[in-house]
Amino acid sequence: MSFSERLRELDGHAQAELVRTGELSQGDLLRAAIERVERLDGSLGSVAITSFDRALAQADEPDGLRPEERGPLHGVPFLLKDLGPTVAGLEATMGSRFLKGFVPAQGSELTDRFEAAGLRVLGKARTAEFGVLPTTENTAQGATVNPWDHARSAGGSSGGSAAAVAAGLVPVAHANDAGGSIRIPASNCGVFGLKPTRARTPLGPAVGDLMNGLAAEHVVSRSVRDSAAVLDAISGPAPGDPYWAPPVAAGTFTRAVAAGPGRRLRIAFSTRAGSGGRLDPACATAVREAAALCAELGHEVVEAEPAVAFTDLVEPFLVLWAAGVSSAISSYALLSGRTPEPGQFEELTWELYEQGRSLSAAGYLLAVSTLQRAARGLAGFYEDERRGPGSRRGYDVLLGPVTSEPAPPLGTFSVGTPRQQLTRAVEFCHETPLANLTGQPAMSVPLHWTEEGLPVGVHATGRFGDEATLFALAAQLEQARPWAHRLPGPGHPRMETRSC
Repeated sequence: MSFSERLRELDGHAQAELVRTGELSQGDLLRAAIERVERLDGSLGSVAITSFDRALAQADEPDGLRPEERGPLHGVPFLLKDLGPTVAGLEATMGSRFLKGFVPAQGSELTDRFEAAGLRVLGKARTAEFGVLPTTENTAQGATVNPWDHARSAGGSSGGSAAAVAAGLVPVAHANDAGGSIRIPASNCGVFGLKPTRARTPLGPAVGDLMNGLAAEHVVSRSVRDSAAVLDAISGPAPGDPYWAPPVAAGTFTRAVAAGPGRRLRIAFSTRAGSGGRLDPACATAVREAAALCAELGHEVVEAEPAVAFTDLVEPFLVLWAAGVSSAISSYALLSGRTPEPGQFEELTWELYEQGRSLSAAGYLLAVSTLQRAARGLAGFYEDERRGPGSRRGYDVLLGPVTSEPAPPLGTFSVGTPRQQLTRAVEFCHETPLANLTGQPAMSVPLHWTEEGLPVGVHATGRFGDEATLFALAAQLEQARPWAHRLPGPGHPRMETRSC
């Protein structure tokens, strides 16, 4: 096995440790990752834009820090999703022909925080156009395939990031999530993905609030500890942010991973059908097996579900979605000096853009209030009730499916009219967008694989502001059922499927 191949198996902490101990230089680590991208990504399609020279130059710059002063991921190769945060001087397309060649003059607060943690941005990962669909098959750059089966979707909209991490190109990559776009590709590709609490991470300086708080920024990773360390590094408000998440009770997320739950959690699980009225048996099995594992680990596990269902909230959710897509396109039109025209976008994106432009202010605010009312109703499922003799303890975690089925074939979401494509996408997302509507933290944990070798994540939602409990539980599950050793490669039967 080559040196570069051995690094594929290591998470970010382990790779950074090689640099800290002097076994490798940062340049060695980055050049090995560049070699993997150049050798493997031709068949995956996970990388949209490269910035190899910039990353290598950063690695060569003296930082004045002693080894013990560097963070746990210092020098680790990293990809930034080509949607959202920008790098000054590096092309940003948002997966769209409309922005091909657009080079922003200003970077983002989040990019600065990633790089301050020592992560080295090798380039941009592919995304669905403006993050619209739960698959990464944009016409501007082509399809990102699933590393476990090249005929299937890597998920979206952070599919490029998830595929790159699953294939071992990089151990951790940026992702964002306004309706499942961290957790869905994490599930499809068999990696760990946590969506933080609303406003845990900054969106500025260009944006203070996105889609009325639906969107959250973080990463997908091979390990739980990498995810926790990144969130420690990027958490907290930036000056001028409109609101921010509550402080972390555990002190740091890394401490929560190391300490474990420390108590018996009360965990609910549900396999109810989503908005499409169906749930693939593999996804139901994944949830039930995860619930059984949690019980084996000593937690109280109950089959229960909140009264609030995403099925009842699809229409107001899509109002916010259309408004958000339209707003994003309009914002980038101003930044780039370009005029949006139908031929520059995919049909569904353009339809959402026009729908968003036609919304009334009253209709938008009605959708917001409907979703906020539902969020308050859902919060009661997690909170302790101490009023009178009917007091009860709320649930710490709710387990459920991430999607209604395992990774679907490529092209699944391009069939039919734009409205039919959107309906199919909503059905596939199951109840995953609920955590965006409520602002709660939620994660996809790669605990299950189908008989065909496809990963199926298990969804876990925690109470608002309590990522620490999710990280602690995820670390416990990771130790009980390790997944990082699972790595697609030439010897894997599904990897030999011809890519599309």
